[in-house]
Amino acid sequence: MKLSARNILPGTVTRVTEGAVNAEVHLALRNGDTIVSIITKGSVDALGLAEGKGASAIIKATWVILGKDLHSAKLSARNILCGTVAKVTKGAVNSEVTLTLEGGTGLTAIITNESAQSLELKQGEHVCAAVKASSVIIGVEQ
Repeated sequence: MKLSARNILPGTVTRVTEGAVNAEVHLALRNGDTIVSIITKGSVDALGLAEGKGASAIIKATWVILGKDLHSAKLSARNILCGTVAKVTKGAVNSEVTLTLEGGTGLTAIITNESAQSLELKQGEHVCAAVKASSVIIGVEQ
């Protein structure tokens, strides 16, 4: 299956905490980062998610929020992934920003040109990405 989502981050499930309807899934990425996803309990069962199972975090580039100095920021977003700006491509309305995370994994964000300008994003600069757990889709190989 091919996806339109720009960010497909492979890893291993390290924890599944089930509630009545939803579950919290922790995924250790190959680069050492951890991603948390909130998905339905039905999806956990359908995907066979359990500790040790291989899975991927799937995140649309438009769901990624960029910021500076987020290491100690208090945010409701569960996932803070930091790295350096690898590339900024400005379009008519939006800019595509590609980060190289600290472990080497790439992460792409689509933000408005106004946001890219106000953040003064430059290649090689340290930036963090914030992603809500509810914006992380989990996928497994069949």
